[in-house]
Amino acid sequence: MTTQHTYRVIVRGTFQGLSDEARARLLGEVDAHGLTQMRFTPEGSLTYDRVLKHFSYRFVVVSDAADGEEMAAALAEDRAERALGELGGAGTEIGFGELRSTVTDMDTMKINRKGRR
Repeated sequence: MTTQHTYRVIVRGTFQGLSDEARARLLGEVDAHGLTQMRFTPEGSLTYDRVLKHFSYRFVVVSDAADGEEMAAALAEDRAERALGELGGAGTEIGFGELRSTVTDMDTMKINRKGRR
């Protein structure tokens, strides 16, 4: 049996080539994707602002520890690409550039606790 680790992955990207329809759709939902909505979830939490330049997704990815952080990043980036495709809906493409990921392995993260006095 392989050991599973839980990873928190932040996928960042830049919107590119947004049509007027895509821009209107994103701006119509901007309040639902603000900083107060940031959460790490398996399905991903999308955040962006009214400028519509940059966006980020926050994911929780559970995968084999042997596959490491690179696999967690690849899985999260794939989820982000699919989610952006679904966000556009029929006939509205949400264009984006290259995705970059930051991964934290929650099972190996050290927690510093303050000493008791």
